[in-house]
Amino acid sequence: MPYVLAIVVGLAAGFGGAYLFTPAPQPLELEILSTPEQDALNLPFAEGVRIGDVIALSGQIGAEPGSMALVPGGIQAETRQTLENIKESLERYGSSMDRVFKCTVFLRDMSDWPAMNEVYVEMFDGHRPARSALGASGLALDGAVEIECFALAN
Repeated sequence: MPYVLAIVVGLAAGFGGAYLFTPAPQPLELEILSTPEQDALNLPFAEGVRIGDVIALSGQIGAEPGSMALVPGGIQAETRQTLENIKESLERYGSSMDRVFKCTVFLRDMSDWPAMNEVYVEMFDGHRPARSALGASGLALDGAVEIECFALAN
């Protein structure tokens, strides 16, 4: 065993040991993202979380900001409001729509996919994050759409 240690120390000295023996990385901290307005809604989840440079937003629906009321107008109006809510959340926490790298879209009715997609493409303005879309048997407030996103901060 002493010979192995001597060889390791010898190699470290010969090859710039500082690079071979670096301290272990520190664990990433989980930061809960919320606002007083979000907290006032008394929902059982955070608006999002940040781990390192990644922001994960909870699913958003087409509710007017600070309320539990869906915007009128159907799938396209709800999709637009949902993505506006996402945009505002991202900007509040140091990100933007062009930093989104993954979205999951939940639809009450999969036949709404083309109408939802028209607004989705417009709101991302040429940026194309990875995406999944699936039908759901029920969404919060009987909404037509819910979208969750992951984005890079800064």
